[in-house]
Amino acid sequence: MARTKREQDRDAKRDEIVAAARRLFVDEGFEAASISRLATAVGVAPNTLYWYFKDKDEVLVAVLDAEFSARMAEYLLLPPGDVTERLLWVAQQLDRVRRLVATVHARLEKSPALNAWHERFHALSEEMLRVELRQAGVAEAAIGARVKISVFAIEGMLAHPLPEAEKRAICAALAAG
Repeated sequence: MARTKREQDRDAKRDEIVAAARRLFVDEGFEAASISRLATAVGVAPNTLYWYFKDKDEVLVAVLDAEFSARMAEYLLLPPGDVTERLLWVAQQLDRVRRLVATVHARLEKSPALNAWHERFHALSEEMLRVELRQAGVAEAAIGARVKISVFAIEGMLAHPLPEAEKRAICAALAAG
């Protein structure tokens, strides 16, 4: 059945809110970007945002979903094969949104919605890495540990910025068959 104009307008406004929230959350940080500030950026009254989202955490989940979808589309277009380059690309993408990553980790215990999103993100990301490592010839018995080490290493690179050459060396070690 065709969608009504009202549904289309609602979806367009919701997308506009998510886009504004993404800019604010990435540029200023989640805590600094109040609902009032977000409403001003979108050009609506603050209570209008609650027609679209239950709370600020739900806005953040929508931002994370949009960001993940966009990055996933780009990831799928990367040339297959070079796991080092693909891991480095993932690390670079996460670095671009390091404020969002830090916010998610800081709010895991406070927000069931963010915790659920984080669990889904890790499950999908880790499964994708398992596939990459299998294709790179890593022994099946080593993949589970290598996935966990990779997650810790990439999260560590976000917390402790390194020169590009060191990031590349770490990703190469993680991808080694």
